[in-house]
Amino acid sequence: MDWTIILTSAGTVAALIGVNVTLFSWLRSDIKEIKTEAAADRRDILQLIRAIQHEITDFHGRLCALEERNRK
Repeated sequence: MDWTIILTSAGTVAALIGVNVTLFSWLRSDIKEIKTEAAADRRDILQLIRAIQHEITDFHGRLCALEERNRK
């Protein structure tokens, strides 16, 4: 067997492994960034939900006060 074929095959395999490792690390960093953004979005959404719940409670209280005033 010719040594050039063996060396070329080994070089090709090493290059493919290197490309796969590079792509894996790149995708891993992107996933980490996306998770960070998702956590920030989740906190914003929870804050909005709490504000909506507070507004609903406040509106209900005002509505009950109006009904009491109209009953008298």
